[in-house]
Amino acid sequence: AGLARALWHACPPRRGDMAQWGGDLAAFIANDAQLQDEPYLADVARVEWLLHVAATATDAAPTPESLRLLLTVDPDRLGLFLAPGAACLSSAWPVASLILAHVGGGPTLEQAAHLLQRQVGESVLVWRHGYQPRLRSLPADQAALMQALIAGDSLGQALRCAGDALDLTAWLQEAVTAGWLLSAFEITSGASHD
Repeated sequence: AGLARALWHACPPRRGDMAQWGGDLAAFIANDAQLQDEPYLADVARVEWLLHVAATATDAAPTPESLRLLLTVDPDRLGLFLAPGAACLSSAWPVASLILAHVGGGPTLEQAAHLLQRQVGESVLVWRHGYQPRLRSLPADQAALMQALIAGDSLGQALRCAGDALDLTAWLQEAVTAGWLLSAFEITSGASHD
């Protein structure tokens, strides 16, 4: 309550919709001298905000038939549409484990605390599947791929960012099954990926 009150005074709402307030929390935490002993907390707030944004993202329907383009189109001319609210954050802290330990579906609190003590970094993927915001940790190669795709890079560019260790077939299977990947499209000159 004290933190929310301090944030309200430092960064008051700029819109009438209170659901849009809170995006400044991570920066506020990072700059708060009283919270310097909890350096992971700002990244936890960043992931929590990404989950909030994903929960309110515009709906998009998958078009699985478009994924046939993966077999016929040069990856440098292929774009991928990702799930609503898709975002990827790399942290020096085990932020996915910390959040999942508190909400279930991940490590125990004791396991998350152990990762925190060892300062194990994690990359986190946030997306919405159906109406449910989700998160999971990603290995470095998949995080690099997702960050490039989210930035609007072609599949070819994203694969170069990910490096040779990425198992594209395994990633594609998981991306479709988990609902990260909705569709593929051929990039034409002057086409926008927005």
